[in-house]
Amino acid sequence: MPIDPEILKDLQKRRDAAMLGGGKDKLDARKEKGVLSARERLNLLFDADTFQEFGMHARHSCKSFGMDKKDLPGDGVVTGIGYVNGRPVAAFAHDFTVGGGALGRIHARKVCNLMDYAMKAGMPVVGVNDSGGARIQEGVDSLSGYGQIFFRNVQLSGLVPQIAIIAGPCAGGAAYSPALTDFLIMTRENANMFICGPQVIKAATGENAKLEQFATAQAHASVSGNIHMIADNDAHAIELAKELMSFLPSNNLDDPPHKPTPDLSLDAIERFNEIIPADPKSPFDVLDVIDVLVDDAHFFEIMPDFARNIVTGFARIDGVVVGIVANQPKVKAGCLDIDASDKSARFVRVCNIYQVPIVSLVDVPGFFPGLAQERGGIIRHGAKMLFAYASATVPKITLIMRKAYGGAYLAMCSSDLGADLVYAWPTGEIAVMGADGAVDIIFGRELKQSDDPAKAKADLVANYRDEFASPYQAAGNALITDVIDPANTRGIISLGLRSLLSKRETRPPKKHGNIPL
Repeated sequence: MPIDPEILKDLQKRRDAAMLGGGKDKLDARKEKGVLSARERLNLLFDADTFQEFGMHARHSCKSFGMDKKDLPGDGVVTGIGYVNGRPVAAFAHDFTVGGGALGRIHARKVCNLMDYAMKAGMPVVGVNDSGGARIQEGVDSLSGYGQIFFRNVQLSGLVPQIAIIAGPCAGGAAYSPALTDFLIMTRENANMFICGPQVIKAATGENAKLEQFATAQAHASVSGNIHMIADNDAHAIELAKELMSFLPSNNLDDPPHKPTPDLSLDAIERFNEIIPADPKSPFDVLDVIDVLVDDAHFFEIMPDFARNIVTGFARIDGVVVGIVANQPKVKAGCLDIDASDKSARFVRVCNIYQVPIVSLVDVPGFFPGLAQERGGIIRHGAKMLFAYASATVPKITLIMRKAYGGAYLAMCSSDLGADLVYAWPTGEIAVMGADGAVDIIFGRELKQSDDPAKAKADLVANYRDEFASPYQAAGNALITDVIDPANTRGIISLGLRSLLSKRETRPPKKHGNIPL
């Protein structure tokens, strides 16, 4: 017996109502502001006609404070699965047109159900955050809902990629779920993220703090380091998330989406020889090196505005996905400081989770000196880099371009920290410290007594570099794999990557190490 047409009409009516969220007026108001709706955001993310919604007909169950008279379609969140460039992905988007996207018990259950499904199926999770926070009327149930989501964020961590997009308000406890994900993307306009707003800060501390000082995308990207990328708008944020996933596997048991080229690029590239200045103290832009090294000069930089003295990001070399960590001589001479240590350590650990090979480009004079750095815990923060590199079992290739001094040489993944291949250009200098400082310490007294201190020091510096800092000395002690012609860099690294794709390295069984947080 066929289904009664009235039943199907009722189904369609309910679906149409759910699709309108908080109503046409609210959707039109968002459109006038240039802000996409929750469903429009998910439609941009997923391949056409692949989205399968979870919990479209869910409704809140709170009856206190007049909530029994309110209809909240989907309980303020749209959840489901679909395909992104042909790969399955789970995603949710807060619907601000429905009760401000505030989180209640059913809202949280929908998100948790989606995350549980992603965990079982082994697929990435993308969350679009645009919410007024906890639904006050539901009291402790709202807090419980956040706790359940946080718990799942941690369960998913290291299993599947998690990407958070901040496309609206994200305040108080709501900010901690994005903070627990692998990557955060925030729109430049119409979005803010904070724990305590200006009024709370004023009441508690007496400080007059404006949102633009601490809650905007620019503040988080350049000062606090809480987010990884700034998007121009909603569509750009979705585009960045999709490109980011193109470098990552669906889960920790899959390999990254390598696309090895049939032939390797083994021809010499003279441009490498032109980038490094003749004066070892002159800065250069390491992004110029990266552009020549990677396919199509395409480098997807992570946290470009934070700790700019170190560069991190994804690329491909002859089709092989790599994570790149590079000192930036243009900023603070490429020294490692507290923020650079945190930024690079976090990135290395993400690469290790998802089996992404790491290429480290080194030109580092040391850790950044200063009282603020010492009092701020540079020892603890620098140790994070040592821990991250030493614990990483993915393929690791290191290229020493110029300076590699002291503990910073080790922190940038020396052979002693587990690098599989370490190459140096002839311009490389590997030593406990720079030649000028070393000569002053060792020969300071003799220099003062010299007839021509400047010439005597210049001679000693040159000798120090030849005898104690030369890459050939390190090669002679089997601390580096080879000293190479810079023109051959791309071909040599490409060959190394191909040979290491089958790398398997096990460590002593343990629950987990104790990284110096």
